[in-house]
Amino acid sequence: MAFFHHHGVRADELIAKRIALLKEGMALTADAGVVLPSMLTTKALVAALRALLVGIEEFDETIARVFKSHPDAFICSSLPGAGPTFAPRLLCALGTQRERFDSAAALQMYLGIAPVTERSGKSTWVHWRWACPKFLRQGMVEWAGMSRRYSLWAAACYTEQRERGKAHHAAVRALAFKWLRILYRCWQEHKPYDEVAYLKALQQRGSPLLQRIAQPPSKAA
Repeated sequence: MAFFHHHGVRADELIAKRIALLKEGMALTADAGVVLPSMLTTKALVAALRALLVGIEEFDETIARVFKSHPDAFICSSLPGAGPTFAPRLLCALGTQRERFDSAAALQMYLGIAPVTERSGKSTWVHWRWACPKFLRQGMVEWAGMSRRYSLWAAACYTEQRERGKAHHAAVRALAFKWLRILYRCWQEHKPYDEVAYLKALQQRGSPLLQRIAQPPSKAA
């Protein structure tokens, strides 16, 4: 009775009628009209998923084979955390026409990593870049996040952004912005990425990131 009263039903006759209907009802698990169609639907979905898995496996094998044969594969394979998943994506983002992007900034804008700054009178605001290949941007940002596990300076850079008050995704995008500068230079010079060489470059510039590398990771990371 309390259940019906709680839901605004107080007429005793109506309550008794609904209780009787509940007692006469058939559980869905015993209703052939529900169970049989559900079983057939499940079988059809399982068959479709098995076929899809075969297709995905063929895609993965083809991507790995074509990527391995590409003359620039060694560049993307050298990037920390790229692996078999992100290295082909990064290679697709770069392409083979090096004259297409005359600077790292051009590549950052094309991939949607660089934000858009708009001005009107005395007002200035920065917002997300909408016109870009979104899958490539997603791959770039996801790889930047993964690189924190394999690159000392990337982890330190992310921690610095978080300590400045940036949210996780904003900090990863800032890291991707920095990675694109490095990736662009490696791509233009036909050289693989070298973590040790980059750390030495940071040392020569007196980068504060080197001090953070020796610090334990903060809770924000």
